[in-house]
Amino acid sequence: MKRRSKGTGVRLLLAAFAALAPVAYGFFSAEFRGRGTPDGSVVEVLIPDGAASLEVADVLRAQELIFHPRIFDAYVRLKGQGRQLKAGRYEIPRGAPYPYLLEVLRTGAVVTRPLTIPEGLRLPQVAERLAAYVGDSTAAVLAYLAAPERVGELGVPGPTLEGYLFPETYRFADGVGIPVIVQAIVGRYSGFWGAEERAKAAALGLDEREVVTLASIVEKEVRWDEERPVVAGVYWNRLQRDMLLQADPTVQYALGEPRARLLYRDIDSVADHPYNTYTQPGLPPGPIASPGAASLRAALQPADHEYIFFVARNDGSHEFTRTLREHNNAINRIRLDRESAER
Repeated sequence: MKRRSKGTGVRLLLAAFAALAPVAYGFFSAEFRGRGTPDGSVVEVLIPDGAASLEVADVLRAQELIFHPRIFDAYVRLKGQGRQLKAGRYEIPRGAPYPYLLEVLRTGAVVTRPLTIPEGLRLPQVAERLAAYVGDSTAAVLAYLAAPERVGELGVPGPTLEGYLFPETYRFADGVGIPVIVQAIVGRYSGFWGAEERAKAAALGLDEREVVTLASIVEKEVRWDEERPVVAGVYWNRLQRDMLLQADPTVQYALGEPRARLLYRDIDSVADHPYNTYTQPGLPPGPIASPGAASLRAALQPADHEYIFFVARNDGSHEFTRTLREHNNAINRIRLDRESAER
């Protein structure tokens, strides 16, 4: 019996390898490129906290985004990212290749949901929105926001968080809690204050709390952006002349619940309240709502004019006047216009 030479064995091994190589290449190439054909659809994937790369791969396999979990796990480890995959909810396009999957999971490009805080909301209204967003009770969220220690923790002038929850549309991932959300919202407020803004406040002789307080009154008074500096100028003129501000929104704040129409008896019912600017001099102790950037800028740069009165027209805009006589005439004219329109 002839003995097979070593050369023959090597040649057979090489031949077998050559025959299998295209198959192996096709297998791994298909796996690497991603499962299926991209069709524009996305798959929602939830990666749990603390999941190892093989566990992540199992989740991807269950959603039919990859063929073989162990191959993906090996790829992730080869890239040195075995401990870098982030938990969260993801939307991944069907047919995504390995490099895309790894990049999304490594960077934590999770699905986020928008949270909008409109201008002019009071603390209970913000609490209601936050509670709906995270699925908690309004009472629990409001208790967190209203806790006295929040002011110091978040570095705002106070006296509460009222006025410092900056109106904006934010985006957060599922599972983010109220403390993180509130930090981000207050952080956006703090970001408004640069060197220029602080210089303007100093030039007016106002501190940060006073600026936000004035801005919050402007926010509650004004519907049209172009009127914000004008209204801020009215209140600034009154402060300079030691006049009562007589701002209706401050009385509404003191009452606790808004009135469709503010009556003298409403004003009298909270005569001793520190936020009633019909009876208490100067600015109230703190903001009455969350002002937006436009109102903050108006408070920092009030329009230069002689107006000390204004009254709302039927379309929500205002008529500005310099004297009480002009003011009363404007009130009567607007009232007649309203009555005429209602006939």
